[in-house]
Amino acid sequence: MNTSFIVQEIINGISLGALYALIAVGYTMVYGVIRLINFAHGDIMMVGCFIAYFLLLKLKLPWIIALVLAAILTGFVGILIDKIAYKPLRDRGAARIINLITAVGVSFFLESLFVVVLGGIPRAFPVPDIFNKEIVFGDVHLSSATIATIIIGLISVGILFYIVYKTKIGMAMRAISVDFETTKLMGVDVDKIVSFTFFIGSALAAISGFMWAVQFPSIDPYMGIIPGIKAFVAAVFGGIGSVIGAVVGGFIIGILEIIIAGFFPSIAEYRDAIIFLILILTLLIKPTGLFGEKLEEKV
Repeated sequence: MNTSFIVQEIINGISLGALYALIAVGYTMVYGVIRLINFAHGDIMMVGCFIAYFLLLKLKLPWIIALVLAAILTGFVGILIDKIAYKPLRDRGAARIINLITAVGVSFFLESLFVVVLGGIPRAFPVPDIFNKEIVFGDVHLSSATIATIIIGLISVGILFYIVYKTKIGMAMRAISVDFETTKLMGVDVDKIVSFTFFIGSALAAISGFMWAVQFPSIDPYMGIIPGIKAFVAAVFGGIGSVIGAVVGGFIIGILEIIIAGFFPSIAEYRDAIIFLILILTLLIKPTGLFGEKLEEKV
């Protein structure tokens, strides 16, 4: 096994990890703010992917404009889902199990809606030509889509970190994550902050969906299930509620998955099972994950 192969596989792992990280931060941000595991988040990635699909195919927009528009529109879809499905439960002080069941219901609704409206047959994603090039570094051969995914992922994460840690709205998000009720009493418009959280998380999921479709150009209404679950594993592994933990967890899971497939081909077919085993072990050994803080459970 030569060095170039190892480097190539690690870069592929970083690229895949960037996709998981962008989805995982959506899980962890929503959980951090309102203590909700939004199991519909993988399907929000699917929604963003289909929005990008129609922007590219029907409107013939340049890929960068399609990417930005898909992120923005998907962000508003996230807000709409919160307003319709989650906010009424929040206002009534519903138990967490009800919120969790609602999130699962939203997931099924989005999948079924897209099957009814668009059909369940996979569609070929119109990959822009810029992502079909080969980049060669010595003996390392990579696709331009792989490099672009890493760059776009890092830029997106950088913007997220700036918002969360350097802006007033980010400060409000962090305050809500510590004490929801006290933050509300201090005059913070909590509903606006929650909506912004859903917007950012959904927009990042759309960016991940776009780059996922560029690398794996077949889309369907169920495409978000497995990436969504793996991103959830990444969020738990990194520490649910921690943005840094979600990013680190995403990259670790992505690299591990590629290492299993590339270096241990005899067990490659079990890589999904291994990833889910990591979730079980994390919950058993360190439920708060790598960067998570122990939170007092409130019923």
